[in-house]
Amino acid sequence: MHEMKLNNGPFESIKNGTKTIELRLNDEKRQLLKVKDKIEFTNRETGEKLLVEVINLHHYDSFTELYKHFDKVSMGYKEDEEANPKDMEEYYTKEEQDKYGVLGIEIKKISQ
Repeated sequence: MHEMKLNNGPFESIKNGTKTIELRLNDEKRQLLKVKDKIEFTNRETGEKLLVEVINLHHYDSFTELYKHFDKVSMGYKEDEEANPKDMEEYYTKEEQDKYGVLGIEIKKISQ
């Protein structure tokens, strides 16, 4: 099983079923992911845990490319928010994105 930490907003969006694509850098840790693997997300603020199953892995060169292929709500945005790939630079530098590429991890919730 893989373990990842999440901020409260994305965690709650996965928990309530609206966010089905987790966006990550395709670094060494993420390259180990396979379809049907389990991921345990931990809420950074509350410590709450959530178990999901990987149902697909979508590889792209950049978040700009990834954002063209998915609905913004499935990526964790609210209907009235603008989905901007630059938002991901808060987490991953352009250099990291160029080096590793990016990953859209398609997930489904297993348990609360």
